[in-house]
Amino acid sequence: MPVNPLISVIIPTYNRADKLRTAIDSVLQQTYAPIELIVIDDGSADDTKVLMKEFPGATYIIQPHAGQAAARNNGLKHANGVIIASLDSDDMWNPDFLERCVEKLERDQLDFVFANWTQDAKIGNAWDFLSGDPFLKPYIKQTQDRWINLTYTELRSIYIEACPSPSSSVVIRKSSIVSGWDERINIGDDWCMYLDVILSKECLAAFTLDKLWRKRIDNINIYDGRKRSEVLKFLFIADTKTIMEKFHNQLRPGELVLLQRRYIASLVELAKHELIREYNLKESYRLIKQSMAVDTSFTLKMIPDILLAGLNRKYKAFTEKVT
Repeated sequence: MPVNPLISVIIPTYNRADKLRTAIDSVLQQTYAPIELIVIDDGSADDTKVLMKEFPGATYIIQPHAGQAAARNNGLKHANGVIIASLDSDDMWNPDFLERCVEKLERDQLDFVFANWTQDAKIGNAWDFLSGDPFLKPYIKQTQDRWINLTYTELRSIYIEACPSPSSSVVIRKSSIVSGWDERINIGDDWCMYLDVILSKECLAAFTLDKLWRKRIDNINIYDGRKRSEVLKFLFIADTKTIMEKFHNQLRPGELVLLQRRYIASLVELAKHELIREYNLKESYRLIKQSMAVDTSFTLKMIPDILLAGLNRKYKAFTEKVT
């Protein structure tokens, strides 16, 4: 009988002792085997080291605090598996996550696969994330195996637009990873890594709308725990700028324009925030000047559009409150 390939599961963690046990348990309860579990402690100051004594079978490595990308790269360096999965320490997989993902990856000889998830909400009920994703919606269809295969053209288009697959959702071949996770990236290190794979060759991937894991939310999540202004500053401005520079020679002209326009829109939105919320005229002017240095005409177009969008949101919130 064929032997299942070894899969290395990397869990980067930083001050998550309260949630790490659940993440690890979700790995140990997988129906798939064999699994190599690697936990990279990114300089935690809580009880993570004490907790890890309960899991002697895991490879536990402590590093000076350097961020999630550095932790994932450290895990990759120690990984012996031919397949890699990175589970954030505040998330948890369903027991069949790896079995379902690896079976699809191997059967169709794909570079990576990603699965839908149940997204916790700060207020209200948890929800199905990918089914409503506007960038995936054109490709959603019924299939016999409940997986949707993406052509290279589709894959490239989707990931230039957005990243529909956070780290915990992906199972990828180690051989497909080009240069790991870029440690200059603040939030979108997973997005940058997938673009590195996609722009390096004509790779193939698939996704399922079956919810095979759960994303938990609190105020210290790298993305979901941040304020909108922080997401704009770190992801849509700083990270997008790094990505445009890194892949400049691999991006097609239309793809570069799309990223530039998102970058400009984010600069204008943050400028509005700095002016209206923080009363920081100097910083607002600096952001607009930075935007105009990329494309003056598009910046001038975005200023009234973003102001009007903000007014519409306020009006909608007001009418909902009074009714």
